[in-house]
Amino acid sequence: MTSVEAEDWLRALAKDRGDIDRSSTAERVADKLRTNVLDGDIKPGRQLNEKALGDVLRVSRNTLREAFRLLTHERLLVHEYSKGVFVRKPDWHDIVDLYAARRVIEIGALRRWPAADDQRRRAVGDAVDLGLAGAEQKDWTSVGTANIRFHQAITALAGSARLDEEVKRLLAELRLAFHVMGDPRGFHQDYLPLNQQISAHLRGGDLDSAEAALADYFDRAEEHLVTGLRGQ
Repeated sequence: MTSVEAEDWLRALAKDRGDIDRSSTAERVADKLRTNVLDGDIKPGRQLNEKALGDVLRVSRNTLREAFRLLTHERLLVHEYSKGVFVRKPDWHDIVDLYAARRVIEIGALRRWPAADDQRRRAVGDAVDLGLAGAEQKDWTSVGTANIRFHQAITALAGSARLDEEVKRLLAELRLAFHVMGDPRGFHQDYLPLNQQISAHLRGGDLDSAEAALADYFDRAEEHLVTGLRGQ
C-alpha cells in the first residue's frame, strides 16, 4: 500500500467516525433495553415511543433507531409499517428454535463445572436461592427473573463472553414468551425444584445426572411453552 493509498483510507475512516460513535452508543442503548426485557420490565406488544425514550436516555433519534434495528434483528422488536416499533410477541416456532440452541449451549457449558472457578459455581446456587426467596414472598415475576439468572449462570460455567452474550439474547426473547403465557406462578413454580435438582447434582459432582436433569427441564419447558402459545 502506498502512502497516498494509506492517507485515502484514513480520510475515508475519518468520514465514518460519526457513524462509528453513533453505532457504539446504539449498542449501549440496545443493551439497556435488552436488559429491561430480561428483567421482565418491558412486555410484549408494548409500543416504544421514540421521543420518550430519546428524552430519558438522552440520545438522538438516529441513535435510538439504530438500537431498534439491532433489537429487531434479535427478534425482540418488530416494526409495523405506519404504526411504529413494538416489542415482539414470540410464537411457538420461535420456542422450538430457541430450545434447540439452548440445549447445545447450556448442556455443553454445564460440562465445564469441574473447571469453573468458585465465583461461577456460586452464581448457580445464588440464582436458585434468589428463586426460592421470590417464591416465599409469592413474587412469581422475580422467580422468573431468578430462573433467567440461573440459566445465565449455567452458561457462564463455560467461561466464554461470546456464549454469555448469545444466551443473553436468547433468554431475552424467551422472557417475552413467559409474558405471553401469563400466570407467572402457574408457569414458574414447577421449574424451581428442577433448578434445585440441577444445582444439587452439580455440587455433588454428578455431571451425568445434572445433564439429564437439565435435558428433562428443557423437554418439559419447551412442551409447556409450545402448547401454551399454540393455544393462543
